Amino acid sequence: MWIDTHCHLDAAEFDADRDAVVQRAQRAGVTMQVLPAVEARHFEAVRALAHRHGLSYALGIHPLYVDRAADHDLDQLHQALQRWRDDPRLVAVGEIGLDFFVTGLDRDRMQRFYAAQLRLAREAGLPVLLHVRRSADMLLKHLRLIEVPGGIAHAFNGSAQQAEAFVERGFCLGFGGAMTFDRALNIRELARTVAEHAPVLETDAPDIPPHWMYRTAEQRAQGQTSRNEPAELPRIAETLSQLRGWSLARTAEITTRNAGGALPRLAALLSEASA
Repeated sequence: MWIDTHCHLDAAEFDADRDAVVQRAQRAGVTMQVLPAVEARHFEAVRALAHRHGLSYALGIHPLYVDRAADHDLDQLHQALQRWRDDPRLVAVGEIGLDFFVTGLDRDRMQRFYAAQLRLAREAGLPVLLHVRRSADMLLKHLRLIEVPGGIAHAFNGSAQQAEAFVERGFCLGFGGAMTFDRALNIRELARTVAEHAPVLETDAPDIPPHWMYRTAEQRAQGQTSRNEPAELPRIAETLSQLRGWSLARTAEITTRNAGGALPRLAALLSEASA
């Protein structure tokens, strides 16, 4: 069993063949996906997809969309978390966080939305799915002020010290397509050395394609695409298996257990499915 802990199945890139994407993933052994929302207008869509395909979902406002979000979108998130608080497929608040890589964004507004969503997660008793891009220290600063029940630091690429700080706060670290590139030295070293209870697997589909799907700018200009899919997860897992010296079976076992530990409602879904 493989779990894709971060897949944007609601993205427009999947509009033409979404059902086939899910079927390919299932044939590849990816039996569960976590579908995080990125905007308030996506809340209904990710929930509907999760129920339609037997998957799970998270609700949140992505830091890259904060500048175009309305303040009342936070009220919509609060209302959605209340409305669906007993939905077993709602496993986290996310995708939330901070992005200090993209220039021109309102950092103060981004931090206000992040802090507000941490408070909502704490109120709901849910873990969080964190967007971490050159922002690990500030994310941790807010987490010290607003404690939440752990979660996953998605697409993690911070320092070993930052990784340890997240793990100590009950977070797992998400590893995906970027890990498959030989030149991604920091990510690969983190994947190799973090505590066994820390790594989980993800695709971030349709984004962050693994190295075998990468297209140069020239190739993209010629119309070639590099859409990532959850069906790529087992092959991505081979890289983690090699880096850790684990068998594929052990890699699946460990990462599945870790995902369930980070997202308790997900663990309940998996237990129910295997019963």
